[in-house]
Amino acid sequence: MTWRRDNKPEGNANSSRALWLALGWFFVLLGFVGALLPLMPTTIFLILAVGCFARSSPRLEAWLLDHPRFGPSLRAWRENGAITKKGKLLACTGMALGYAIFWFTARPGLTADVVVALALAGCAAFVLSRPTAR
Repeated sequence: MTWRRDNKPEGNANSSRALWLALGWFFVLLGFVGALLPLMPTTIFLILAVGCFARSSPRLEAWLLDHPRFGPSLRAWRENGAITKKGKLLACTGMALGYAIFWFTARPGLTADVVVALALAGCAAFVLSRPTAR
């Protein structure tokens, strides 16, 4: 990126900011849908939205971090990579329930069954390995 004499960035800075802003709103929308639909996550999309807003809009970043419902878990993740006990329980329960629905409705072959089970087990192990937020 080059700079003009008035110390403002030249080139793709505005388009990059607009892309981060659009992605942030996209993730907020997915998080909102996740808050309404069972088995679809909410917090991970809001964590992604905060990251996008950090690169595009400090005001929207602060709005999410200070949100009364989602702010505490977003701040815990940002500061310590921590997840609450309730969050861990809901995430692992959702993964187990999602796997059960997959297994009963798709009737996968052995390969697909093992791949999905291992992927979800890996995700659950990651969630459980994070520090527990207070």
